[in-house]
Amino acid sequence: MKAIIITGAGSGLGRELSLLLAGQGYHLILAGRSEAKLAETKSRIEKSGGNATTIVLDVRNLEDVKEKAILLNKKFTLYGLVNNAGVGYFGPFLQTSDKEIEEMVQINVLGTIQMTNAFLPYLEMNEEGLVLNIISTAGLRGKKNEAVYCASKFAVRGFTESLQKEYENSGVRIVGAYMGGMDTKFWEGSDHVSDPSRLRSPAEVAALIIDNLDKEEIIIESKKS
Repeated sequence: MKAIIITGAGSGLGRELSLLLAGQGYHLILAGRSEAKLAETKSRIEKSGGNATTIVLDVRNLEDVKEKAILLNKKFTLYGLVNNAGVGYFGPFLQTSDKEIEEMVQINVLGTIQMTNAFLPYLEMNEEGLVLNIISTAGLRGKKNEAVYCASKFAVRGFTESLQKEYENSGVRIVGAYMGGMDTKFWEGSDHVSDPSRLRSPAEVAALIIDNLDKEEIIIESKKS
């Protein structure tokens, strides 16, 4: 059975993508920082007849990322990587703290690059595979009170588009998904979005992504139709 690893699989879009991919017959390797949340996703997958494994992983820990990639390749036939883990802090640029800037760069940019660097060689070795980068429409255009978040997503966009050119004649597909805000706990404690209920649900966005995986670029705006 081909395996797909997905970061940030414990909740939100990561959980919904995991459920849909498991339904397509893949073994899901659920990665994230919360064992309890990952276990809940795993339970939902198994109740639906799917297969999943959980691993506690912080994408900022490069050594752990490398070690987990080696171990997982020995145990599974690695087919796909979904770089979904991400963090965002919003507000005027000069009010963004050093810690918030560092987290957005480390998780959104370096985490995506390091996970890809660790797992892509195994997909290349198998001569087939999928790397799906969850980027956000913040990687398509600048937005007020999102300066650093947009900068991090523009970086991932450049990384994704460059890999698409490198691997265009190979069996490994690189896909970028650009979606707007979703109705999740991501906005708790923030007044950046006045009414999250007007946004698409993670389940709706996940379904749109899966339905369009044949494309290199998937753009999903935030408001419900």
